[in-house]
Amino acid sequence: MTVHHPGEQLLRRYARGDDDIAPDQLWAVESHLETCAPCRGRLAPEPIVAAVWADLAPLIESTPQMPRARGWRRRVHGWVSPVAGPWLAMILLVTAAAVALDQLSSAGGGVSLVLLIAPVLPVLGVAASWGRALDRAYELTASTPRAGLPLVFRRTASVLAVVVPGLMVASLLTGVGPSRWLLPCLAFTTGTLALGTLVGVTRAAIALTAAWGVVIVAPTVAFSRTSVVLDLAATPLWAGVLVLGLAVIAVRRMAFTRLETNR
Repeated sequence: MTVHHPGEQLLRRYARGDDDIAPDQLWAVESHLETCAPCRGRLAPEPIVAAVWADLAPLIESTPQMPRARGWRRRVHGWVSPVAGPWLAMILLVTAAAVALDQLSSAGGGVSLVLLIAPVLPVLGVAASWGRALDRAYELTASTPRAGLPLVFRRTASVLAVVVPGLMVASLLTGVGPSRWLLPCLAFTTGTLALGTLVGVTRAAIALTAAWGVVIVAPTVAFSRTSVVLDLAATPLWAGVLVLGLAVIAVRRMAFTRLETNR
């Protein structure tokens, strides 16, 4: 594989701290410098590095260091936000409560609560994984070279890896087929990220969840009749929303490198 190194002019602009460097170029340079020692040498000549290190080494040795995560903990921390654990546990508890209520109301032929809440459950975990209201380290996380769309996808995948199996178990217990909620679930998740590039992920999650509750959940509970958007006939609609969300994310992917998406 051919490695493309940043040009001399771009490195000089980066070293000066020019604020007119495009976000994608800035992200690419910082990511490249993480793994390329020759380019770090071009950025800071060896005598300067040696002088700075000579001053910092005694301070580092005398400063207490945080223990580094090792093994499976290090791999998990690369995917899951530290604040997402309680929220994921809460989502599983909500799923269990919906199953219990479905079992109690099954004799009366009521509407399945599992089917009603399944599309928006991952949205809560995504908001918890990428929002300044819950993550005190959001500025540090969003400003790292590896932040952006890859980190968003990692955290979203970790949420889905917990929520979807829980909903699968709920489907087995309640008889609600996964084909009725899985595509809406993915469509809502991508829709949250797509809208989040414009208004922030947390705001997008709140807006979409509120809209789902008002437009779908409330009328369904009031009239005891499942909405047509949760029928198998609506599959093309949800597929279209999913594709549209992915397209918006692809076009607006650099928005996740800015702090505004953490709102």
